[in-house]
Amino acid sequence: MKIAVVGTGYVGLVSAACFAELGHDVIGIDIDAKKVAMLQSGKSPIFEPGLEELIVRNLQSKRLTFTTDLVSALSNVQIVFSAVATPPGEGHKADLRAVFTVAESVATNVDHPIIFVNKSTVPVGTGKLCEEKIQKILKDRGVAFEIPVVSNPEFLREGMAVPDTMMPDRIVVGVNGDENAKKQMEELYRPITRIGKPLVWMSRESAEIVKYASNAFLATKISFINMISELSEKTGANIRDIAKGMGLDDRIGGRFLHAGIGYGGSCFPKDVKALLATGKEYDVDMSIIEATDKINMRQRKRFFDAFLKALPKNAKVAVWGLSFKPKTDDMREAPSLDLIPELLKAGHSVKVFDPAAMEVSKPLLPKETEFMNDHVSAVKDADALIVLTEWDLFRGVNLKEIKGLMKGSLLFDGRNVYEPKEVEAVGLTYRGIGIPSSL
Repeated sequence: MKIAVVGTGYVGLVSAACFAELGHDVIGIDIDAKKVAMLQSGKSPIFEPGLEELIVRNLQSKRLTFTTDLVSALSNVQIVFSAVATPPGEGHKADLRAVFTVAESVATNVDHPIIFVNKSTVPVGTGKLCEEKIQKILKDRGVAFEIPVVSNPEFLREGMAVPDTMMPDRIVVGVNGDENAKKQMEELYRPITRIGKPLVWMSRESAEIVKYASNAFLATKISFINMISELSEKTGANIRDIAKGMGLDDRIGGRFLHAGIGYGGSCFPKDVKALLATGKEYDVDMSIIEATDKINMRQRKRFFDAFLKALPKNAKVAVWGLSFKPKTDDMREAPSLDLIPELLKAGHSVKVFDPAAMEVSKPLLPKETEFMNDHVSAVKDADALIVLTEWDLFRGVNLKEIKGLMKGSLLFDGRNVYEPKEVEAVGLTYRGIGIPSSL
């Protein structure tokens, strides 16, 4: 099939590269000429394991191309995916201007029947609005063909986006009655459904809600275990044991029951708030989701407050991890963006290291932040170390060596990476989340 993907961010670029890998002819479209030139040269603008290899291989096979010219890209295309950004707008509602611009541009310029697919995360009712705008333009143009609008939300985890696309838990497609659109989407995903991955059909409205509901539920699991972690700290219980005892119940499951400093990134914070805004719009009580958001903010603040309180005056602080999670350079809603300015404002000095997010984070953090070449140099002469991102590199460090490099002894573990006894055995003072410790 011949496919166009408009928008080459996380969702669009991964989708384009993976569709090409599945044997389709794909053209990626973006208004950013520098990004397009970078992609044409085989370089990925984002850090995502396995992605650049896919881009290079499919550029060489000529199944994948990139352009800034939407009009020329529409020639002979069967399906157009809209994968543009839907950032928070007024009142945390999703800003849909880019989505509507793509829909209107396609309707204005296409000269044959196509399927228009919303891949971006959009609130319920967006597909209907897109369809109305498209139908009006086609009517004004006096053309006979139609452009059905389909919802096909993504469920990608940053750091695992390529395998999540190639081997998904499920593929959700929302189609409202157009049999040709259903047939085309079925053909598109046949390479994946052939290996047993389920393609789940539903209405467009249901598909639009599924993405928000899924992310809000996972965020709620995180906030729930973080709420219990505070009770653990005050009673001497161990949140790891509690999570294990809960997670072994197959009705609950152990995933997303890891206590920490809360969720961040491009999806959970945005989608939770957007779902709250949608609930308000439709006068639906979203009390559980409201609590999820509130607990997430509290979890981060209480851990940071404890860290700031424990520091000596004018402390030298080492920060391990800047991105919101490992295996990505995404800094959106990352805890480091909140903590580092607070540390500097309080008169402390800060040295940081992250395996992937150093360059991306430099323009986002205060100029006083010292960026180090490795994790070892970051802790040299430090009074305290705080771990904000659970990169595998940090899991395997020699704690005795780290203690020998530090001037102080504070280790604040924002992701419960380490065992307190192992940390304290080398002379460090440990503070995790929901775990009995020496501080």
